[in-house]
Amino acid sequence: SMESVESRIKVLPESVASQIAAGEIVERPASVVKELLDNSVDAGSTVVSVDVVDGGRTLIRVIDDGEGMSRADAPLACQRFATSKISHPRGMTGIAT
Repeated sequence: SMESVESRIKVLPESVASQIAAGEIVERPASVVKELLDNSVDAGSTVVSVDVVDGGRTLIRVIDDGEGMSRADAPLACQRFATSKISHPRGMTGIAT
């Protein structure tokens, strides 16, 4: 059950967030789709469905069969600079997108 999963999403410390902020500007909806697909792959998905309406201005929806997240992680996932991938600057060197 996802209820028993420990929270893996953390809000990055300001020192880390400031190092990556300049490179994280979303310039177009395609960038959002790419990030969501990356998340699907990272979650171990084998089936992914993508819906885009009005070039992404009205709707971008990605549904997958990946691991998912716990209820505790859901609100954190929407916070700025929240991630399950890194927690300190030295963790940034191994991140691939």
